[in-house]
Amino acid sequence: MWKLIIAEGGPLVKTSNGHIGRDTWEFDESLSSSEDLAAVERAREEFYQNRHHRPESSDLLARMQLAKENNFDYFKKPSKNCENTEKSVSEAVQRAVDYFSAIQAKDGHWPGDFPGPLFLTPVMVIVLYVTESLDVLSSVCQTELCRYMYNLQNEDGGWGLNAEMPSCMICTALNYTALRLLGEEANSGDDEAMHHARKWIHDHGGVTLIPLWGKFLLSVLGAYEWSGVNPLPPELFLLPSFFPIHPGNFFCLLRLIMVPMLYLYGKRFVGPITDIVLSLREELHIQPYHSIDWNQARKLCAKEDRFVPPSKVLDYLCEFLYKIGEPVLTTWPFSLVRKNALNAIEKYLRYEDENIGYICLGAIEKASISPC
Repeated sequence: MWKLIIAEGGPLVKTSNGHIGRDTWEFDESLSSSEDLAAVERAREEFYQNRHHRPESSDLLARMQLAKENNFDYFKKPSKNCENTEKSVSEAVQRAVDYFSAIQAKDGHWPGDFPGPLFLTPVMVIVLYVTESLDVLSSVCQTELCRYMYNLQNEDGGWGLNAEMPSCMICTALNYTALRLLGEEANSGDDEAMHHARKWIHDHGGVTLIPLWGKFLLSVLGAYEWSGVNPLPPELFLLPSFFPIHPGNFFCLLRLIMVPMLYLYGKRFVGPITDIVLSLREELHIQPYHSIDWNQARKLCAKEDRFVPPSKVLDYLCEFLYKIGEPVLTTWPFSLVRKNALNAIEKYLRYEDENIGYICLGAIEKASISPC
């Protein structure tokens, strides 16, 4: 049974605040009583049956555990009292106070899931796969990750940017890919969930219509080609810092995503080409992989993922970099500039990792830096 561990560290975890606010889930079969397991299964089944109407998790498993530790009956129904009296108001306020006290952790904070963006989990799975580190996830952890992604799949077979949004290409393709990397078969899942996800991708033009970030991630995996990605020149890092487009002038969260992208693009990094990756090349595309026009593919984006009209200036800049900039910068002696840029980025990312104790500012930023 899964147990929420509060404010505890480990041999590789450093802190200056006694791990206050740190939450981790651990699986321990010895903690499982038949009563607890039955309550967990009831909560899971209720969520699954209502997932399309109430996609938010409400942190049921964590709150059930905390309530039990604080001797609070989480499922007790309050008596219905419609009288507008001082006593009924006082009782309602007291129930609210008792409830929030019961789900408070021992170190004083209120634990909460971060379930909104549906690209967090698949990006980390892809990064673990390409770095050949997927075995850091236990089998029970991988099972729960698959359950999580299946539970948040929309009725049309796709996934949205978050649990309440309509399906889009980037999250559908990435979640499908992550499930395959975690061992799910091409037709796995209740009611052929994987088949419906793949059908959504094909019906909307195939994965060549995924936005730039998705093209980048699938290129790192090997299910897409770098020649189908608009240029991300690492030489931007060598510009004078007063230039507006120098990465140092970007918001920190954006910078820690963008700079690793520049590095991996400059390296043309590709993870190991396994049987699953080769299979994904067939499953995600609507035409044979070897016949795809990658130059044309880099310009495509599904309408479900396009929130603003494309900029003509950006289009012209990408064309220039793709047809002139990249061929020049990858040819000696100009390739020495790229080498210097990659070395500078590597030094910067090492500094960032050491400066933030290898935790990073967020989940996507951590995943972005990890392959570098």
